[in-house]
Amino acid sequence: MFNIDEFIIAVYLCVDAHLESLLTLYPPRSRGFAPGLSDSEVLTLEIVGEFLGHHNDSAIWQYFRRHWQAWFPGLGHRSNFIRQAANLWQYKQLVHQRLIQALAADQQDLYLIDGFPMPVCGFKRAPQARVFQGSASFGHSSTKLGTFYGFRGHLLISAQGAVLGLAVTPANGDERDVVPELVVGLEGLLLGDKGYIRQSLTTQLAHQGLQLMTPQRKTMHTYNAEFNRLLSHHRQGVETVIGHLCHWFDIERVSSRDLWHLTSRLARKILAHTVMIWLNHQQGRPWLQFSSIITQ
Repeated sequence: MFNIDEFIIAVYLCVDAHLESLLTLYPPRSRGFAPGLSDSEVLTLEIVGEFLGHHNDSAIWQYFRRHWQAWFPGLGHRSNFIRQAANLWQYKQLVHQRLIQALAADQQDLYLIDGFPMPVCGFKRAPQARVFQGSASFGHSSTKLGTFYGFRGHLLISAQGAVLGLAVTPANGDERDVVPELVVGLEGLLLGDKGYIRQSLTTQLAHQGLQLMTPQRKTMHTYNAEFNRLLSHHRQGVETVIGHLCHWFDIERVSSRDLWHLTSRLARKILAHTVMIWLNHQQGRPWLQFSSIITQ
């Protein structure tokens, strides 16, 4: 689809087209010297770096410093790049929203929601952990993690796989509590797992025209195994997206040491995922076909 040169250019054009008007509406800085890299260049480096497997600011900076300095001569000291990237966290979210609107991904009639663990450190180290004190907590994962210390991500996607929203809570947070803020303004059908069963939540969402549908527990008098299998089949899309975010963008790993940098890091990963979808959409390809975006 793209060689690496074309890929970098395509990402830059996508970012710059949507960021330019945002920078006019919301200037990022009102005084001081202009940075060596434009904000569009910084976001391009972050997105391309993430997709190529460089998942922290230093690794992204080192990659482009080593291989693409001629293309980005304004790439200065590592600390300046990291600071500029972190300061753009709101613009990453705004560009993501612009892309979602351009894709009409929030104007569908079927949405999926699910969660995933984001451990801060191993279980044995948790009692001595000092990062995110007062924010992270112990929680349980049905995966091989078991009990872990950290956060839980809550992901809302469209039926085609575009990420519409991400909320992060302490690991012991109730996943049902974050649903209303994620689905504001949506109508249609929302598919979740058994963890989202709550009659008051179902009623609340119904008032905005959103029907929450979850698998039935065996203890329910309406239990229907065939219904559960059918629902599980349709929910595979959100599991695919979580797999993409973990495999391509390492979203479950918490390498930041404060909430500000964690917010910027997560916004970058969601934006990178959405830009890949945008590039596939522009080429008439399946939205989640990431493996062949870059040709050898």
